[in-house]
Amino acid sequence: MTTPISGTHFGLSAGDYHATIASVGASLRTLEHKGRALVVPFDADEVRPAFRGATLAPWPNRVVDGRYTFEGVEQQLPLTEPNRGHALHGLAAWLDFAPVDRSSDSVTFAATIEAQAGYPHRVEVSVTFSLGEGGLRTVVTATNTGPTAAPWGTGPHPYLVAGEGRVDDWTLSLPADTVLTVDEERLIPSGLASVEAEGDGNFDFRTPRPIGDTFIDHAFTGLTRDADGIATVALRTADGSGVEMVWDDACPWVQIHTADQPDPALNRLGLAVEPMTCPPDAFNSRTDLIVLQPGESSSASWTIRALG
Repeated sequence: MTTPISGTHFGLSAGDYHATIASVGASLRTLEHKGRALVVPFDADEVRPAFRGATLAPWPNRVVDGRYTFEGVEQQLPLTEPNRGHALHGLAAWLDFAPVDRSSDSVTFAATIEAQAGYPHRVEVSVTFSLGEGGLRTVVTATNTGPTAAPWGTGPHPYLVAGEGRVDDWTLSLPADTVLTVDEERLIPSGLASVEAEGDGNFDFRTPRPIGDTFIDHAFTGLTRDADGIATVALRTADGSGVEMVWDDACPWVQIHTADQPDPALNRLGLAVEPMTCPPDAFNSRTDLIVLQPGESSSASWTIRALG
């Protein structure tokens, strides 16, 4: 039997939830609750579009110009976002992860990011997807198996779907006080601003409100968390049904993107919600950058679940 182009698929079921995970990029391909899609899916024999559902590592988001200096050595990464001239979303998104543990409601994958030009470090990556009554939980763990310290960051790339309609029709709850400002052409970070002040308050969703035609492709921080340290981003339709994503303080940042596309058929199909251990261009700014010493590990996790 021919392996689908997106890799080997693993179906998970628990209660009213069903998910499909593709091995290439340890990618969330489908997630449904009572037959309702919670993420924008992609076809098994489709080259995964726009990093949809991929695990991002060893950095999420962008490294500006693909260039950074670490331990006194300047590195140049391949420019995988050629229209803006950046290195985008890490090196793991096109690795074919191997399954190392499997059950009806969970699967664990493993892959190794080998030392290479621009990232001369060996890091083993483990990704576990587990489905239960509380939704789909993902845990990413990195272990530095090389001889030198390695910069590290991670995050997911799901496009959440609240229900009928598109991004413009849904209400967003985003408990973030601060937005990372960027230039319009290349999205290069320029500083931090309060969500009240930046863009005339267009990025302030601390009180839930409709997204409308607002364009967002920004990282947010200063997240309000509950007593257990959990941050929650929620997306709802007019009738109150929807989807939410929750995570702990291992991810102090979240990228939100309204998935604007020139093709009307693809435009604003879902809202990208990407909890991140570090902000865009952290390999240069060092903000919240994790540095893994040889033999050291680091983990982060997040959960997607239905509302209503």
